[in-house]
Amino acid sequence: MIRHRVAVGVIAIVAVVLFGIGYVVWTMSDRDAAAAPGTASGHAFSFVDFADGRTRVDRLGPDGARSVGSLRCQRFYSAGGTSVCLRLSGVGPSYSADVLDAGGTVVRSVPLPGVPSRVRVSASGKIVSWTVFVTGDSYLAPGGFSTRTGYLDLRTGTLVESLEDFSSIVDGRPERRVDFNYWGMTVSSDDRTFYATLGSGQQNWLVRGDLATRSVTTIRPGVECPSLSPDGTRIAFKQRGGRLGAWQLNVLDLRSGNVITLPGTGGVDDQAAWLDDRTLAYAKVPQASAPAIYTSPADGSGEPRLVIGSAASPSPG
Repeated sequence: MIRHRVAVGVIAIVAVVLFGIGYVVWTMSDRDAAAAPGTASGHAFSFVDFADGRTRVDRLGPDGARSVGSLRCQRFYSAGGTSVCLRLSGVGPSYSADVLDAGGTVVRSVPLPGVPSRVRVSASGKIVSWTVFVTGDSYLAPGGFSTRTGYLDLRTGTLVESLEDFSSIVDGRPERRVDFNYWGMTVSSDDRTFYATLGSGQQNWLVRGDLATRSVTTIRPGVECPSLSPDGTRIAFKQRGGRLGAWQLNVLDLRSGNVITLPGTGGVDDQAAWLDDRTLAYAKVPQASAPAIYTSPADGSGEPRLVIGSAASPSPG
């Protein structure tokens, strides 16, 4: 997966510059993306505000009213009374995943091996997962980047630092490769079944996994950053539009296998969040602009709607 490795490297380098060296101020050159202070979306959600170099978690109400928060995170997600903040925690730089209860108290802090990329909480609030960019894996050239995905089971306190230790079935055969990479974990309502992207070489697959048996099975090629719908029937994911095209947002029906590409989503660089069973929120990076949060109908029936500029990491509720 050479192109993926290049893309991951570029993204990770940008992330290190942005988050590890003083929270660099992003310049806005797209006036629409600079929209402020928020537009009514019909949904309430939290997000990370990047304006003026901030990494503050704010909340947007369904009427567009904005509540300013005090928590600072590079990535944030909340569900089932549990929130997870992936944040800069020290020099180096170093990072951690801070798990907060419904009252905002940190109940667990997990050191992270790299730069925050993705984060999720299961609907029950019992399983939290994250993906980070890391350096130094032996199968990569010096200075290369890869991803590592781990999770914490709050029911038992079990911490799994990497899915790479899970057994795997690839295209119907048991396999274990030194260059396996996982990213974009999303857990179903049973707190056992999960989906993620598995990458190796020049390929990537959507995998279905089992937390109890610690195993994964590939079910479809070419799926990145999956996000399971609240009803458990569909997966939103990003995929390149053509060999060198921009990433676009797609929705896979798990029962029929049908895929629809959502119009106008070119430039998406996110693990999309389902605000409900009909609406997706995600960060998109227009050319020469900072990321901004948009919403789209999950059935592909409408164009994206800009909701908040200079922001990313939307989380429902």
